Amino acid sequence: GVGDGVGGGGGGVSGLLGGIELSVQVLTTGSWPTPQEPQCTLHPALQGACDRYKDFYLSTHNGRRLAWQTNMGSADLRAVFGDGVKRELSVSTHQMCILLLFNHTDTLSYQDIAAATTIPTEDLRRSLQSLACVKGRNVLRKEPMSKEVHDDDVFAFNDKFTSKLIKVKIGTVSAARESEPEKRETRQRIEDDRKPQIEAAIVRIMKARRTLDHNGVVQEVTKQLSSRFIPQPADIKKHLENLIEREFIERDRNDRKLYIYLA
Repeated sequence: GVGDGVGGGGGGVSGLLGGIELSVQVLTTGSWPTPQEPQCTLHPALQGACDRYKDFYLSTHNGRRLAWQTNMGSADLRAVFGDGVKRELSVSTHQMCILLLFNHTDTLSYQDIAAATTIPTEDLRRSLQSLACVKGRNVLRKEPMSKEVHDDDVFAFNDKFTSKLIKVKIGTVSAARESEPEKRETRQRIEDDRKPQIEAAIVRIMKARRTLDHNGVVQEVTKQLSSRFIPQPADIKKHLENLIEREFIERDRNDRKLYIYLA
């Protein structure tokens, strides 16, 4: 069987989270522009812990939204195999969701696992490959045995699994490289996330200074945002033009490089 102790975090909070140790890293989209993946279906005990953390977080941070990136998480599970030795499996959140299904049954089809976890197809295939097809880490068995995962495969808990290690780290098989359209989409998403932050910084600076030349604006905006990301001068120029069009600021009639804040 596989236990559902989930890794990291201070023990003081775990009592409030149903005995689960939950460690959360909150990332802002402007600083960490990661693709927004759909959340997979978590084990009910873990989902309850996440819900309680979300309630706590939103009660102390007004106007924010919290979206779980389950594709970026990790977990530590306690597992007992046929040799009776208690081992700790260090896995991804997706792998944890798969393994916990085997607490209630010995065998599951690929389709069963896909329906129960709602893990995106490519991530699910890679997670199952990592759990069933890597020698020395194969805590699941796959029928028929092959390096690829197919829709009609069947998986079983590998009670014959043994390892000299008490703590077994199971990696994830590498994903295919991002295609050019995917790279463009990622760049666009980064730009969309950063646009309001650059414009807000320009408005704050101009409101405080009233007049400032172009190089001064670039320096001040870069300084204000450097803890989150380094804005490109060309992006700052583009957003200055946008704010001029929307009549937040205007150019000085005698010096085109000087900007004036319009109250």
